Amino acid sequence: MSFLKEILGFILERKKFYMWPVLFALLVIGGLIIWVQGSAVAPFVYTLF
Repeated sequence: MSFLKEILGFILERKKFYMWPVLFALLVIGGLIIWVQGSAVAPFVYTLF
């Protein structure tokens, strides 16, 4: 979680607002991988990446 706080602090302090979509995409992809890790859908999701 400290990594996430550092990234958010960097974005807000240096006004790098173009990085919001990148951070959002990383969180969505990470959440998707964690969510389907134990399900039968996992082999289909891993073929996308």
